[in-house]
Amino acid sequence: MRADSAGVLFDVDGTLVDTSYLHTVTWWQAMREHGFDVPMARIHRAIGMGADKLIDHVLGADPGRDNAALSAAHLTLYATYWERLRPLPGAGDLLRAVAARGLRVVLASSAQERELAVLRKAIDADDVIDAATGASDADASKPDPDILAVALDHGGLAAERVLVVGDAVWDVHAAGRMGIPCIGLTCGGVSDAELRAAGAIETYEDPAALRDALDRSAIARLA
Repeated sequence: MRADSAGVLFDVDGTLVDTSYLHTVTWWQAMREHGFDVPMARIHRAIGMGADKLIDHVLGADPGRDNAALSAAHLTLYATYWERLRPLPGAGDLLRAVAARGLRVVLASSAQERELAVLRKAIDADDVIDAATGASDADASKPDPDILAVALDHGGLAAERVLVVGDAVWDVHAAGRMGIPCIGLTCGGVSDAELRAAGAIETYEDPAALRDALDRSAIARLA
């Protein structure tokens, strides 16, 4: 596939599927089970990071701590919600509207393979998704930009002809490290002020709001 096409890289958790607070509460519970009593607000502010970075960000670096066990506990707890996951308003419609403008649609997720399959089922737009990434595709998680670089490669996209859509400051930071503009959505619980301060070029409430404004957005200019 030629790497010169235009497209949009979409974060998934909190951007297309309503999972940010589920991740918050299941990380909180997993940490409590391992003896760490952490306010949920602190955890929520780290959602969007990869699991490895989230734990150290919230609890501080500790080479003696079993981060793998913490991650496994979180995944076990989070998996109990999988059959109840819901897309955020307009998620599938947004992806189809982007594809209808001739842009490639790529999911830039750090989710595990089974988890990503559940998220894609919730979005219900596989007919327009050109490529997707998972946790095994990159060595480093957000806010490192590795997963975005892999997404570009999988989608056959040129970095100068791409936008990122995400809900966390970590999405914006990862995009910024690659020089890619990022549109922020506040449906993950991060304010437009925080997203813009991190470098987001535009902000919208949720996928439906971006879809409704698509002809006036940076995505339209990209198309």
